[in-house]
Amino acid sequence: MKLIKVGAAALNQTPMAWDANKANILAAIDAARAEQVSILCLPEMCISGYGCEDAFHSRGTRETAWKILQEVLPATRGMIVSLGLPVLYNNALFNTVCLAADGRILGFPAKRFLAGDGIHYEPRWFKPWPHDSHALLHAGGVDYPLGDVYFDCGDIRIGFEICEDAWVAERPGGTLSLRGVDVILNPSASHFAFGKHEVRKRFVLEGARAFGVTYIYSNLLGNEAGRVIYDGGAIIASGGKMVALGPRFSFADFVLTTGVIDVDLTRMGQARTGSFQPKLDVHPAECVQTSFAFPELEPARSTATPASWETGARLKEEEFARAVALGLFDYMRKSRSEGFVVSISGGADSAAVSCLVAVMVELGLAELGPERFLGKLGHVRELAGKSDGPAAAAREVVRALLTCAYQSTANSSDVTRSAARGVAEAIGARFLELDVDSLVQQYVALAAGGLGRELNWETDDVALQNIQARVRGPSVWLLANVKRALLLSTSNRSEAAVGYATMDGDTCGGLSPIAGIDKAYLRRWLVWMEREGPDGLHPIAALAAVTAQAPTAELRPSGSHQTDEADLMPYELLDAVERAAIRDKQTPVEVFRRMKVEFPQYARGELAVWVERFFRLFCRNQWKRERYAPSFHLDDENLDPKTWCRFPILSGNFDRELAELKAYVAQK
Repeated sequence: MKLIKVGAAALNQTPMAWDANKANILAAIDAARAEQVSILCLPEMCISGYGCEDAFHSRGTRETAWKILQEVLPATRGMIVSLGLPVLYNNALFNTVCLAADGRILGFPAKRFLAGDGIHYEPRWFKPWPHDSHALLHAGGVDYPLGDVYFDCGDIRIGFEICEDAWVAERPGGTLSLRGVDVILNPSASHFAFGKHEVRKRFVLEGARAFGVTYIYSNLLGNEAGRVIYDGGAIIASGGKMVALGPRFSFADFVLTTGVIDVDLTRMGQARTGSFQPKLDVHPAECVQTSFAFPELEPARSTATPASWETGARLKEEEFARAVALGLFDYMRKSRSEGFVVSISGGADSAAVSCLVAVMVELGLAELGPERFLGKLGHVRELAGKSDGPAAAAREVVRALLTCAYQSTANSSDVTRSAARGVAEAIGARFLELDVDSLVQQYVALAAGGLGRELNWETDDVALQNIQARVRGPSVWLLANVKRALLLSTSNRSEAAVGYATMDGDTCGGLSPIAGIDKAYLRRWLVWMEREGPDGLHPIAALAAVTAQAPTAELRPSGSHQTDEADLMPYELLDAVERAAIRDKQTPVEVFRRMKVEFPQYARGELAVWVERFFRLFCRNQWKRERYAPSFHLDDENLDPKTWCRFPILSGNFDRELAELKAYVAQK
């Protein structure tokens, strides 16, 4: 047996937060050394942060990353550690990993396949490294191997697949296997999306099996740069078997996952495989050799057991709660905000946002304990001193961090008022009730005086609705400013798709945490929160007053019996149309034909009206989506034009395509 202890660390980094990033790296290395880890894989771009965007083109960013690398090197004595950073060579910028061993730089493998789809824009900053190309990087008076290289450290061969390299058809791991590599490291910055972790586990496990190697995957953790949430979740597999699985959505600065591997076992696995034909003519520049002494070890048990919440039937609900909770926590502490303000309406969206803040507090306290959790929020004045006394109760912390304001007009009902208060009190938030109807009437009177006529619901319906929503904006902005808190917008993705939101009204906020979630799913999630709740926490029974209601903006007089679905269409249908039209890029006729099959309960004429309404409203409201506050990316059906779904602000409005739809419906 040739036993080696390996590790992968998930790090909560921040773009260009040099000292904080360095501290996390050093802490992870120290923790790995304490556990006798010999090979440690850290995430992609862990020194600079992955989300530097156009700052990657700054000389200062690259030079500072190099300085931090030099400062970290002494900590790698007695270990082999991968450290990600950008490198400039021949006036081209490359996404590289420095492999350091025993305090020395061995070389810089470069990423071959760049992520340029969805939320990723790597080709804007980096160049892909050509296959089978090798170079020397001259830095600090020394030449270092750069490019398509692997390493022989004390007779253990180590190669790399950097994030996207593992997601392509022709993975570099196949070539590395033929070169006799024993261990493949995958430093990643792989964003969270629903169900994505299962895909990662498959490519790690299959890579370990097909390549006959040990495969070590590390990932970033937390809300690194504002929109993207990283779930961590390190993975170690060897010879087709899981060795260790790291936790996801941790509130810690880093999480170390370790395992003991048997190199002799994977080597013999390759030897027994009839199709394995090793590459024998190795170019001298391909392999970087160095001496390294691995300690003697005893066998260890696998720790490849997922958390209990990952094994249940409601994985998406759990992932949503934990991803947004972690995203909110990091956004608050990294922006130095002192809490959150929510304009709570008594409806589903604002209730969900408020509950997610409470989930953030409860999950964070449960994992870190009061002292560490509150220590990360030392800038919040209302929390000062709480960690010095008895363990802070979650409700105390929620009250210090979350203010909910119900802002009523003449069209508000006792039902929503009671629901809003009930939810705020159930989670422990500070609840304020503000009557803004007099402000609404003043604005209406001003406009009427200027126009020389009275405004009425027959001719001015949308304007009279919108002024109520807009009047609520200044009050909650004022509260947020007074408390130095972050105002959370409560708009969801279904509303964003059709513009069913008032700009500078319910879209007010510095962060829009649920703008990536459709309304139909959000309502199902609230029922789950009402009846079950996240594993280890508790349900919120007060949500029953919210889930029992038909969604309504409450902006028309009560006699109109206004509901969202009457204004738009059934939410389940709206979300299905959105996926077909925007995600799958289908034409109106194709969408209509698909909806006939998926929703046979609706008449053809009715479906045609709704499909046309969606396309018209989607085009008309692109400008609103451009102005939304930053939103969390939670799945691959996002409408955020800055990260995922680009669409022209001005367009032909699908006029020709919708005419074809009308003709198609008329023919049938």
